[in-house]
Amino acid sequence: MQRKLISLAGTAAVLTLAATGVQAQSVAPSAEAQAQLLQRVERLAAELADVKAQLAQLKQQQAPAPAPAAPAPALAAAPAASDAPAGPATVLTSYGEINYNRPTKASENTQADVRRFVLGLQHRFNERTKFVGELEVEHGVSSASDPGEVEVEQAYIEHQLTQQWAARGGLFLIPLGLLNENHEPTAYYGVERNFVETAIIPTTWREGGLQLVGNLDNGFTVQAGLSTGFDINKWDATSTEGSESPLGAIHQELAQAHGRDLSVFGALNWRGVPGLQLGGGLFTGGASQAQPNAPKARVTLWDLHARWTPERWDLSALYARGGITNTAALNTPLVGNPTLIPKSFDGWYTQAAYKLWTHGEYVLSPFARWEQFNTARSFADLGAGLTPAAGRTERVWTLGANFQISPEVVLKADYQRFREVSDNNRLDLGLGWSF
Repeated sequence: MQRKLISLAGTAAVLTLAATGVQAQSVAPSAEAQAQLLQRVERLAAELADVKAQLAQLKQQQAPAPAPAAPAPALAAAPAASDAPAGPATVLTSYGEINYNRPTKASENTQADVRRFVLGLQHRFNERTKFVGELEVEHGVSSASDPGEVEVEQAYIEHQLTQQWAARGGLFLIPLGLLNENHEPTAYYGVERNFVETAIIPTTWREGGLQLVGNLDNGFTVQAGLSTGFDINKWDATSTEGSESPLGAIHQELAQAHGRDLSVFGALNWRGVPGLQLGGGLFTGGASQAQPNAPKARVTLWDLHARWTPERWDLSALYARGGITNTAALNTPLVGNPTLIPKSFDGWYTQAAYKLWTHGEYVLSPFARWEQFNTARSFADLGAGLTPAAGRTERVWTLGANFQISPEVVLKADYQRFREVSDNNRLDLGLGWSF
């Protein structure tokens, strides 16, 4: 359109000059020639006016929409509409993994499993408010006679209060450890999630409540909130579930959760140096839920963690410790059962991965992880002959590699060697995705 406008303007100018020159010559052309020349100039002038009008209309159509009305005074510091991220208002996400586990000393227990399949949905209502939800299916099939589960993993509303602070309300992940909020298979090394962040921190762990999230200019991320908590009345002393993960046995997952005793939590992470993350978190709250004949109890869990990714390296370490109060009173009526409630439990790991080979989107990263964990570090004193012995500390080497065929798809293989219970030694293979 603009090229056409320039061409017409130039032609009109040349013809106008030509007409003027003709009129200035001492020998005037015929009246017929002058009339034809002037007609052409007038026609070009009309076309030029028409093109100008079309160009003005086109610019008006391409102009940005008017700015929205000014927000309420309480939200005056929130990002302007022009700062809102571009893209569709509704986005579909997914992650999942299919795993193969072969014990080296008991191959008859080899198992293949759709460990989890998750569909997520994010919808942005406006530049400040969005919905985040995830629906998960575990073990492929869920029914009364099958081992699978269907669960809502997340369902919350997030509202941006200012450029640095946002509020969340609903069912969300608790910000403890490195894995609980970033548990997609493309985000961690190894076929299975590490033991410390599953047995001690019950990943994937979510609660219902309110949360504030702040991303500060000095590299700190602050998260704090009020939420539902654990229910000690769910403890089954006849089962081994509590020895596998004490808090995993009593979490409520916001499924008709008892909410008499609420919990508070907080987390602080610093990313002020590129590639470095240092942080920790704390969760504490009552767990008796005012149920009949239930002694008062409090659950507390905290962690410290670090991750550093210099060049091709990916190095991380984490320590987590939990405790339950008043376990002597809780365990007294349970004496004689195989699994009593521990007073404390903890674990730590250190891990190193190296980006050995890359080609286009292909990335091969071998890794090694050493971890120690004890789900029954200590028991409250019940008297001679009644107090259980502390649990054994399991020590596990995991050696393997992640092979990314794209940033969203990963193939995994590893070998795990258990120091205490060597019958658990196994070879693992996995396929995972996340988008």
